[in-house]
Amino acid sequence: MEIIIEIIIYMMVAILVGICGAWIYLIKSMIETFTLTPYLDKFENTNNTTPKVSIILPARNEEKYLANCLESLIDQDYQNYEIIVIDDSSEDSTGKIIADYAKNNSKVIHVTANPKPEGWMGKNWACMEGHRQATGELLLFTDADTKHSKQVISLSVSHLLSLQLDALSAIPRLLTFDFLTKVSLPMISTFLHTRFSAINVNNPKKKAAYFFGSFFIITKKTYEQVGMHEGVKHEIIEDGALGKKVKEAGYKMRIVRGDDLIDAVWARDASTLWHALKRLMIPLYLQSEKIAIGSFLAVLFLLFIPFPIFLITNFIPIESMSTKMLYVSAAIASALIYTGSVIEVKMGLKLKLIHALFAPLGGLIVTLGFFTGLIQAKGSSSVSWRGRSYSMKDHTQSSLSI
Repeated sequence: MEIIIEIIIYMMVAILVGICGAWIYLIKSMIETFTLTPYLDKFENTNNTTPKVSIILPARNEEKYLANCLESLIDQDYQNYEIIVIDDSSEDSTGKIIADYAKNNSKVIHVTANPKPEGWMGKNWACMEGHRQATGELLLFTDADTKHSKQVISLSVSHLLSLQLDALSAIPRLLTFDFLTKVSLPMISTFLHTRFSAINVNNPKKKAAYFFGSFFIITKKTYEQVGMHEGVKHEIIEDGALGKKVKEAGYKMRIVRGDDLIDAVWARDASTLWHALKRLMIPLYLQSEKIAIGSFLAVLFLLFIPFPIFLITNFIPIESMSTKMLYVSAAIASALIYTGSVIEVKMGLKLKLIHALFAPLGGLIVTLGFFTGLIQAKGSSSVSWRGRSYSMKDHTQSSLSI
């Protein structure tokens, strides 16, 4: 019996050593991403043209955020643009807010979306409805819960054209309001700045590709040639799927940091946080059940398991070499997770340091959210978003490359 226990302990030590190695790599990648990712407002400006920009702004039940977003878009130093705001079957005062702004400002165009056809995700349909009204050479997609600095259109147009890009997306400053989101987002962002690093997206030799739905600008020609939002109509994470199409088609795209110029709400409360976590896992499951389950287990061990092991080792006698190794490896793994969380909080998310101290809780929330996404992936109502429920069992998702 003692031999079996020893074998189990050494197996756990091996797993923890692997976790330590993974976190050393993740931390290195995070630091590189934060220091090497280009900025939206730092480039050699060789552009002297002002092509027309059509801002496409879908809005569903956005009465709380829409006015601030529109105020920031109206107050731009760029002149040649229009703001196409699509009321996507809202059940609150969103439509009235759009109508009032359209009445008082000629740049604002009020579009009432037709009923969503079968097989479409709501936002994807609204973006297509907006595209039909667009008259600009460039299309700028953003969300109703964003806020933009005065020069953001000028910078994005000049950045796109100076570097002869086909598409440009900016990483915003992610706003959080509730405690659970503040402690969970650092754990999620770890993968954003490693596996899905902007450096990898900007490297044409790497397959990684996506847009931030809260802000990306693309030439109308490129958008139409990759199939528009119609080509990703059933995708849960449509910005990821569209960005992937752009890169696979050989177009030149870039992701930059815009966190000092653009604010975007990531999750508004605990409920939207929970649904957002499920949305991240479901596309993986629908691509490959086995790999999705493996990815979930990897997240479980990377973000959470070292903490309970370290806690348990503090209550058992540390006499043998194996238990000493277990204690030390669990302690180091836990410390590395905390280190990654601190880096995210201070260098990326600009949150308070205390939120990094709740890394075990954040890791647990992310893990449970992903687990729930796995369970619901083939249900009749797999995911809920903006008041709608979608069944994804008949739609293969390609928004995230495994």
